[in-house]
Amino acid sequence: MSSAAPTAPDAAPERALRLAGRVDRRDRVARLLAAVNRHRADLLVALVWVVLAGWLTHGLWPDPAGRTLALNPEDQTLYEWFLTVDARALLGDFHLLTDRLNAPDGVNLMANTTVIALGIAVAPVTLLLGAPVSFALLAAANLAGTALAWYLLFHRTLRARRLAAALGGGLCGFGPGMVSQTNSHLHMTAQWLVPVIVWLVVRLLRAADPGPAAPDGTDRAQPVGPDRRRMFTSAAGLAGAVSAQVFIGEEVLFLTALTLLLMAIGYAVADRELARRVLPGFAGGLAVAAGLALLVLAYPLWFQFAGPQGVADGLFRPANFSADLGSWWAVSPLSVAGSAESARLTTGPAEYNTFLGWPLLLAAVACAVWVGRRRLVFACVVAGLVMGTLSLGPEVVLGGTRTALPGPYALIGGLPVVDGALPMRFALAVLPIVATLLVLAVDRALRGTGRARRLVPLAVGAALLPIFPTPLPTIERPAVPEFVTGGHWRQCVRPGGVLVPVPLPTPREPGPMRWSTAANAAFGLPEGFFIGPYGRGGTAAMGTFKQPTSALLADVARRGDQPAIGDEQRRQAARDADFWGASCVALADDAPHVESLRNTLEQLYGPATRVADVWVWRV
Repeated sequence: MSSAAPTAPDAAPERALRLAGRVDRRDRVARLLAAVNRHRADLLVALVWVVLAGWLTHGLWPDPAGRTLALNPEDQTLYEWFLTVDARALLGDFHLLTDRLNAPDGVNLMANTTVIALGIAVAPVTLLLGAPVSFALLAAANLAGTALAWYLLFHRTLRARRLAAALGGGLCGFGPGMVSQTNSHLHMTAQWLVPVIVWLVVRLLRAADPGPAAPDGTDRAQPVGPDRRRMFTSAAGLAGAVSAQVFIGEEVLFLTALTLLLMAIGYAVADRELARRVLPGFAGGLAVAAGLALLVLAYPLWFQFAGPQGVADGLFRPANFSADLGSWWAVSPLSVAGSAESARLTTGPAEYNTFLGWPLLLAAVACAVWVGRRRLVFACVVAGLVMGTLSLGPEVVLGGTRTALPGPYALIGGLPVVDGALPMRFALAVLPIVATLLVLAVDRALRGTGRARRLVPLAVGAALLPIFPTPLPTIERPAVPEFVTGGHWRQCVRPGGVLVPVPLPTPREPGPMRWSTAANAAFGLPEGFFIGPYGRGGTAAMGTFKQPTSALLADVARRGDQPAIGDEQRRQAARDADFWGASCVALADDAPHVESLRNTLEQLYGPATRVADVWVWRV
């Protein structure tokens, strides 16, 4: 008698599940490949921007900790410290008033350009690889991300051909102002949310239009009324984007809002019927967006202006940061056709905001005339002219000479918030406006026939060629002492305590702040490079006043002279150490006039202890 081998009752269902899993994985891979194939042109554009951004910043990449931007190294030190403090949010140690600088008073992070959202976003990189790597990453990513965001806006919202959108996106992300601001101003180059804000405003405007004519000029078959659901989602999205931008860079948000206001006025003048139809719904949507944003921003903004160590006034005098009228037709020294001589037309290498060059200005004017009487063109021209003239500041400067001719900025100078933006940075808003005019012209040419189809893109490309950017120069910087990088600092200061590096950090010499950066801000520092209230009046200032001992040590570091130290100086040194809450004082071997400083410190605090490569005094 024979019998068949028994079969497990659940074998068939298991086999079916495995087969279904394989099919599901194949389907996912197929869908992914199809999506890549469908968007391969957009991905290629993104890849070009990434490669270009990496090439422009390539001087930092071989050794981010040992290299720095040559044209603005002090600000790079500052932003690396900001990124370090922001990253501590992942450790549960983050407050809007940080105690890791300017001990014991601290620093109001909202009153400084601390790029909190960016710092938290790259916090894993900062904690694992260090803030210099995060800085180099963001310096490149801001350029590429801004270019890509504008490209998508031009291509998908404006419906421009890819070539036209790519030319416009490239100008927005890699124009002279953006490249120069990359010299350490992360809060100014992180503009990839600006196209998102513009898109949400346009979406809200279209949703609020109840009539037969859409805001882009196309005709609808019949009146439909406002799309209230789309209006609310657009308003909510706008509130989120605005809130995020506040924690990236408020100055960029202010310039964006002002430019959009000017464009809205220009658009309303060009099409009064559209303005009449959409105004009620559009204004209501903006009110909803403002209300939602205030739920998030009310406390941080209060903290910025009225909280501890907050400041309510602007730091810089607008008259000192006026764009030179002659700089508009000059070419940036950071462009292929630029020259070092034109650098005299601005305050520094991070502010080549107006250096568009005469070929691009002529091309923009020609494109505006050739495209014709479109509402968007009129709005761009209005906004561009106003923002451009506002950049000239309260008094027009030509060729480095003040002309005594009042500039339009004088009409708004002194208004709340306005002084928080430097006049010459108003020109940054002109860059996407010019890009929009170029996109409209090139797109029109590509959609047509005849010689214009080739001549217009070639002419625009030729106008852009002189301002093609060159790599940012970099230099080596001193290594952080092994006392810090090796963790030896823990022998004299507990985590969260205060270490006093000598000489103490200042806005002009913030180098010792790199000690804190290298230790992930695990200890605090006195004084430093930051914006805060100064003196009894609370006027905004860079840094703070020095304690007597700090001033004495700074003088020794500057001149090398050995001061006479008596009992009064020793008592004052003890009082200052107590004021700072210091655990120890540290002097590195590479400090200026190190022997004079060491002798002075030994007279103030007694014999030193050698820890790794640093002399230490426990106080």
